[in-house]
Amino acid sequence: MLKVGLTGGIGAGKSEVSRLLVEHGAVLVDADRIAREVVAPGTPGLAAVVEAFGREVLAQDGTLDRPRLGAIVFADPEKRALLNSIVHPLVGARSAELEAAAAADSVVVHDVPLLTENGLAPLYDLVIVVDVSPETQLDRLVRLRGMSEEDARARMAAQATREKRLEIADIVIDNEVPLEELGRRVREVWGELRGRAAADRPG
Repeated sequence: MLKVGLTGGIGAGKSEVSRLLVEHGAVLVDADRIAREVVAPGTPGLAAVVEAFGREVLAQDGTLDRPRLGAIVFADPEKRALLNSIVHPLVGARSAELEAAAAADSVVVHDVPLLTENGLAPLYDLVIVVDVSPETQLDRLVRLRGMSEEDARARMAAQATREKRLEIADIVIDNEVPLEELGRRVREVWGELRGRAAADRPG
């Protein structure tokens, strides 16, 4: 099994790359999706978040009000650390379960937005960084996601710098290219990953 960490700054297009890798046969472990699952209604994770932050972080239907919680933790590093201390272990445990369920010769891609920030590179056999310029990130966040420029810049500033991400990259995928070219590059990277997975097989 080859364990791959996939990361990139907000707006870099990491989801598109992970979708293409899955089409080629990768097993995807999506940290963002798992982070939502572990705080779904009725979970111990949601109970712990409510205990830490109060019932005002719940929406009327009993689900987590993500924008409200986000506003609380985004502005306060201590509260963000508290939230992370609840959610990260749950995400880690579920990710490990999903990885363990994959076949022995799989390429398991862990899509982890904050891989660089949380120093997680050593957990993987190699790290892929989806790379675009900060100008492209800003443009996509404002134009495609409807963020204000101020909000987009604040989100980008809260993440690792482009240089820090590139420092931990074993493979870089440039996503400032047309979709067709991105598809070609991902196909090339997939060939490399399959080769590595085969070479790592015992016997």
